[in-house]
Amino acid sequence: MSIALRVGIDVGGTNTDAVVLDDDDRVLATAKRPTSPDVTEGLRAALDAVLAELPEPGLEKHVKRVMLGTTHATNAILERRALGRVAVLRLGAPATTSVPPLSEWPDDLRETVAAGTAIVRGGYFVDGREIAPLDVDAVRRFVAATPADAIAVTGVFSPASADQENRVAEIIRAEIGDVPVSLSHEIGSLGLLERENATVLNAALYGVARDVTDALREALAARGLEVETYFAQNDGTLMAVDYAARYPVLTIGSGPANSLRGAAYLSGVTDAIVADVGGTSTDLGVLAGGFPRESAAAVEIGGVATNFRMPDILSIALGGGTIVGAEPRSVGYRIGTEALVFGGSTPTMTDAAVAAGRGDVGTHPVPGQWRERLARAVRRADEAVADAVDRVTLGRVDRPLVAVGGGAFLLAAEVPGVREVVRPAHAEVANAVGAAIALAGGRFETIVPASGGGSSRATLIDNAKEEAAARAVAAGADPASVQIVELSEIPLSYLPEPAVRLHVKAAGPLARQAG
Repeated sequence: MSIALRVGIDVGGTNTDAVVLDDDDRVLATAKRPTSPDVTEGLRAALDAVLAELPEPGLEKHVKRVMLGTTHATNAILERRALGRVAVLRLGAPATTSVPPLSEWPDDLRETVAAGTAIVRGGYFVDGREIAPLDVDAVRRFVAATPADAIAVTGVFSPASADQENRVAEIIRAEIGDVPVSLSHEIGSLGLLERENATVLNAALYGVARDVTDALREALAARGLEVETYFAQNDGTLMAVDYAARYPVLTIGSGPANSLRGAAYLSGVTDAIVADVGGTSTDLGVLAGGFPRESAAAVEIGGVATNFRMPDILSIALGGGTIVGAEPRSVGYRIGTEALVFGGSTPTMTDAAVAAGRGDVGTHPVPGQWRERLARAVRRADEAVADAVDRVTLGRVDRPLVAVGGGAFLLAAEVPGVREVVRPAHAEVANAVGAAIALAGGRFETIVPASGGGSSRATLIDNAKEEAAARAVAAGADPASVQIVELSEIPLSYLPEPAVRLHVKAAGPLARQAG
């Protein structure tokens, strides 16, 4: 048995799951604990539980890496809690002054986050020409007059040219020192307002990232563990803790991505529908080549539209804790005391599945007076799953469905629209497995001439690949093993010369540890 172990942890809305894998990716121990209201206590409980399940005493001292998928950032935005105050600077006058920064944000979130906003002269056209020279003096005046926990800088079409954003970062360091700065070309893609929103949220989350990192380190230190720590990104890859500290917004949506990656590994299927059935909801996504299919639409987080890439996930209000007759309400992490099969008085979908013979959980039989009502709930749930599958498959019926999550037994043995239902071993902790086996990844997006651009086009594409690979290495990947796993071109309209939006994703195994 290898003695270099790693722990994967995924914090969900109902449960926090943990798993220990060895260097051969064999699952040595699993644990599932209720997610606590403050998240951190549930994380510690899951870590303690999974280490206690190791097959031999003393094995925990061989844990070398911990990978965490967390809802901390999402919860902070949804609850307007623990967010930093951000100075929001847009490089875009005179072109963008009619729509001020954060104008579409919910009032309470804007008041919580915004320390001040400004639009100064600058920005680029889509072909890389300057709209206006950067107003350096205005930048200096704004940062000097706007005390904040962090600064978010967004330039018009900065993915086409990041020079002005990088120059502003230099000015900020020279004027006020080591304040955290988020640059939009490192966060989002084309689309000024959505990219600006994602950049501001990223800046607001720096404190949250620091707090969760400290909490995890304290939990590990309490067990006497000295390990490398990684955070799961929302595309199914990992990033080192220092990288996560710079880009905490990329942890949003990591849970569904972990589940899809874990489902691919546990089932051995790389092209499939995945249904992750939790305590509150069922998330359906599509595996393409072993990675989550990504959403082409803008993603809304806490009432704010963003455009960084997220898994294409369809969520339905069906989980093990869903209350029968009161959908979409759920008992959540209280299922162990409130469900009928655990001696409680609340009929849940777990009770319905047990009554239908789909699972054997709990400590009590389902009362006879509930069985007809629970049977109707199962039929409605099957119809909802079939409809959701039809929506995510887009008409394809040749793929299997991989059922994972603690509530996977809710799903029927046959689901219309899929070839078969696959139920892999350790499916209940697929999200934690996905975090543990993930590669480190990086992305880069820019604009290049359309086909026929000659050697300059080839050079720009090569440069984009190198930048994506460099970001993967910064996230923790082994430089010798990084590969380009995605390269896509999307034509852009209404330009003087034909051009495309180039998106490059690189990924690779984590760099080997010294010693």
